[in-house]
Amino acid sequence: MDLSRAAVLVTGGGSGLGAATAKLLSRHAGRVVVLDADEARAKRVAGEIGGCHVRADVTDPDEVVAAVEMAASQAPLRGVVNCAGGGSSRRTIGRDGRVESAHPLAEFDRIVRLNTGGTFNVVRVAASVMSRNEPDANGGRGAIVNTASVAAFDGQIGQAAYSAAKAGIVGMTLPLARDLAAAGIRVNTIAPGAFATPPMLAVPEPLRDTLTAAVPFPRRLGDPAEFAELALQLLRNDYLNGESIRLDGAVRMPAR
Repeated sequence: MDLSRAAVLVTGGGSGLGAATAKLLSRHAGRVVVLDADEARAKRVAGEIGGCHVRADVTDPDEVVAAVEMAASQAPLRGVVNCAGGGSSRRTIGRDGRVESAHPLAEFDRIVRLNTGGTFNVVRVAASVMSRNEPDANGGRGAIVNTASVAAFDGQIGQAAYSAAKAGIVGMTLPLARDLAAAGIRVNTIAPGAFATPPMLAVPEPLRDTLTAAVPFPRRLGDPAEFAELALQLLRNDYLNGESIRLDGAVRMPAR
């Protein structure tokens, strides 16, 4: 898919994987729109790359509609990279065996809504707008890249909510690709391992060392630029569709 005259929307684009993706896409796409819940971060990244920014909560239907319409007003919207998300770590039950100490249901719901629900919200709105594009020579009207995590496959202790949320993204990848095939829109998912993003760099160094020691090769944290390169390939390669790809140095996470 040719992105040179197209707009690409990057959610969670104000930092980490999203910011790296926005920066790389700025060299290949006609216009990059950086979406983030933190407007200051979105504005900073957009300023660095000569793009546009928009503040939006990906779980809010009205805000996402407004953000997607703004992106489409810049140029035909043909690409979306969903990086918005997050999570927390908490065991399912407490040490005292009291129900009151169990993992709060509201927190579980929040994490699933942010990751799975937020991703789907952006997909359904963006794909609706993309479906009105003129098809290219291959019949394509757009491509979407979602972000899961290796936790979708080998979640660790305390990651029940986060793993469920990311597994939901993996699980809907193929159905979305099948749903949107008639409109000429492809959908793929990246499941990254441990990357050098702000949340990971805030983790105490001994814990980071333990994580990197579990990576077969290369034995280090992933570089956000490496995520961005794969996202760009998934947008551009017309025969990549319905796939969830681990990007993790062959790591298989231990229980803790």
